[in-house]
Amino acid sequence: MSGRISIGFAVTTILLGGTFFASGLTSRRIPQQLALPLQQIDSNILGWSAVGDSTLPPGTLKQLDATDYLSRTYRKGNDDLDLFVAFYAQQRAGESMHSPQHCLPGAGWEIWQEETAQVPVNGSLIRINQDRIENLGSRRLMFYWYQSADRIVASEYMGKLLLARDTLMSGRTAGSIVRIILPDTPESTREGLAFSGKLIPAVWRSFGRQ
Repeated sequence: MSGRISIGFAVTTILLGGTFFASGLTSRRIPQQLALPLQQIDSNILGWSAVGDSTLPPGTLKQLDATDYLSRTYRKGNDDLDLFVAFYAQQRAGESMHSPQHCLPGAGWEIWQEETAQVPVNGSLIRINQDRIENLGSRRLMFYWYQSADRIVASEYMGKLLLARDTLMSGRTAGSIVRIILPDTPESTREGLAFSGKLIPAVWRSFGRQ
């Protein structure tokens, strides 16, 4: 955990001035809408079948402040997999989407192991976060990443820097955070990575990317 945080702080500190400068140019932001609703993400993925979409409470929605979101549970055998996607049509440079590292501890979950993993997608390897979390003796495996129309970023801090660049260069700052959580079992790493590999193109289709 300390490695990921210390690197992030170092990068953020070095380029903080540029990020604040970009924040002053938020009038250049160009909102982008989804080509397809998130609800059209496949309801069956590698044997995982959707069993229902959830609606977040008003207070959570206000804090999330997303343009659109999807909170869906998939089931395979006796195991459930929770998918959450929050989409923002535009973002402010220097800010970041609600990272699970900030949200989950407030809900009673402890992140006790932080790693990254590489997911094969269309012949390329994409790096995402792979964390193990625990709450009252219940352990889960979590994968998450930041996804826009043209890239996927695992690091929250790198995402901030690229967002500042986007604000300066094009004004197009739309993006999403994608997270899946499933039981921490001997098969969960393989299952989670395989699911992620199919989910990433599905989210890109929502952005209009084929």
